[in-house]
Amino acid sequence: MTIVWTVNAENPRPEDLREAASLLAAGQLVAFPTETVYGLGANALSSAAIDRLYQAKGRPRANPLIVHVADLESAKTICSVWPDTAERLARAFWPGPLTLVLPHCGAIPSGVTAGGETVAIRVPGHPVALELLRLAGVPVAAPSANPSGGISPTLGEHVLEGLDGKIAGLVEAGPCSRGVESTVIDLSGTHPVLLRPGPLSPEEIAQVLGSDPEALLPSADKRKQGPEKSPGRMGRHYAPKAQVVCVQSEAEARACCAVWQQQGKRHAWLALQPGPGTILLPATPAEAMRSIYKVLHKIDKDLIGFLVVQLPNAEGRWLALRDRLLRASLND
Repeated sequence: MTIVWTVNAENPRPEDLREAASLLAAGQLVAFPTETVYGLGANALSSAAIDRLYQAKGRPRANPLIVHVADLESAKTICSVWPDTAERLARAFWPGPLTLVLPHCGAIPSGVTAGGETVAIRVPGHPVALELLRLAGVPVAAPSANPSGGISPTLGEHVLEGLDGKIAGLVEAGPCSRGVESTVIDLSGTHPVLLRPGPLSPEEIAQVLGSDPEALLPSADKRKQGPEKSPGRMGRHYAPKAQVVCVQSEAEARACCAVWQQQGKRHAWLALQPGPGTILLPATPAEAMRSIYKVLHKIDKDLIGFLVVQLPNAEGRWLALRDRLLRASLND
C-alpha cells in the first residue's frame, strides 16, 4: 500500500516530510512534486533503489534518469568538471526547470546514466522537493511518476492512478506550476546543445550564455553516438491511451474528425484556436504547458479513442508543447 503524506506546497513542515525522506534515503521509492511534474524518487547512490524504480515504471534501461539535488554545491560534487557555462546557467535558473548534462565523477551508478559518461542533474524549484532533498541527504533520481511512456502526472491523483501499490509513498502538495518536464541542455561537448525542450526557451538559455539561440539546436544530420544523455528522447512518450494524430492546419483536423465520425469512433480535437467540437488549450505557452497533461488525463478518463492535435509553431516556448505532442503521436 502506498502511503500518502499531504503537505503545504509553499511552506512544508520538516516533520511532515521526515518519514518520506527516511524512506528515500533507505532506498524506497517516493513520489513527490516538483514545479515541472511529479517525480518518482529513488536514492541515486543505490543501485538497488534504481532497479526498483525501473521495475515500478516499466522503464527501458537505456533511458537515463535526472538526478535532483538540493543546491548548487551538491550538484558540483557529482560532476567531474564544472565549466563556466554550467555556473552561469545554474545561477540564472536554479532552483528551476533546467537540467544540465555534464561528465559525472563516477559516484553515480550506471543505471542512472544508462551506462554513459554523463549525468543529467538539476535543482528543482519547488519548496516541497527542496525540503525533501535536504532531509533525505542524498541525490535523488526522479523521472516522472507514471508508467513508462504514459502521461506525466501533474497532480497527486495522477500518480496513484498509475503507481498505487507499486511505490512506498507519495508526497501530495497540489498541482505542479510548470506542467511539463524541464529543459535539458548538454554541456558535455564543445558547445551547449538543447536535448529536450521545456519551460525555458532556447532564447532564454542563449541570453545567459551570450550566444545565438539557433546554435543550441542539435544538427539535423548529426547522429547520436553512444548512450542516451537525456530522458524523453526514446520513442513514444507522454502519451494518452488514444491514438494521437498531429496536424498543422484546421482543415486537416476537420478531415480527421470527419473520417472518425463516419466510422463511429469516439474522438476529440485538441487545439489552441476554437473550432467545432474542439478541446481548447490556453493560448499562451506557459498556460498551455501547465494544462496539457491534465487535459490528456481527462481524455483518457473520457475513453476517447482518437485524438487529432493542431501543433503550435516550432519556436520559443512552444517547442516544449510541440515536442510532447509529437512524441505522444509516435507508434512505438
